[in-house]
Amino acid sequence: MTGGAVEIILLAMVAGFLVLRLRSVLGRRTGFERPPQADRPAGYDPRGGARPTLDGVSEEVAPAPAAPVAASSGRRTIPDRQSPVGQALSRIAGADSGFDPARFLDGAEAAFRMIVQAFAAGDRNTLRALLSDDAFAGFARVLDAREAAGETQRTELRSVNEVAIEAADLRGTVADITVRFVTDQVNMTTGRDGEVVSGSDAITELTDLWTFQRDLTSADPTWKLVGTGSQ
Repeated sequence: MTGGAVEIILLAMVAGFLVLRLRSVLGRRTGFERPPQADRPAGYDPRGGARPTLDGVSEEVAPAPAAPVAASSGRRTIPDRQSPVGQALSRIAGADSGFDPARFLDGAEAAFRMIVQAFAAGDRNTLRALLSDDAFAGFARVLDAREAAGETQRTELRSVNEVAIEAADLRGTVADITVRFVTDQVNMTTGRDGEVVSGSDAITELTDLWTFQRDLTSADPTWKLVGTGSQ
């Protein structure tokens, strides 16, 4: 077997391990169970340039290679049980005895980190495992355009300041939970010649709203990212 073939096999094994690890964190029936993870909407973009949304309409994105994630977990916010959102979470817990809001937020943050990094790196395999079909299609369109333009995205998640449940809903057996992520990031897109196309190396606070969805009767415990937005 050639050295190139061995390298490809090793890379595939590493990618598989990362996906399984994320699924174990996000897909745990005892927790939020997964997140899924940068405004990265179906076309995310870290506020430095065009930021596409799930409907494919671009707002402005800022691409470049994924950088190290050093963030520490910040404040966690779970709605009061008597609030409309809190009551919706109680209904979800009633339909899925393994659901726990606190663990869900842990999984959501893990997914957020993985998706942000995967989007910056153009890792479609990881994104496909964590996003709904529609959301993935949106992300893929942005990646295709970025690659066609010869652009590179650099994303550094410096800190996660807050992770909060903003909304929740249960329609039949399908649950939706929207999470607010307040983070400090560096996002910059460079062109073929290395010149900055959008964004900068300055640290910017971003507030992203990600909606995760899961059919509570499904054998798959993974919560898929179905929508993204920003504030």
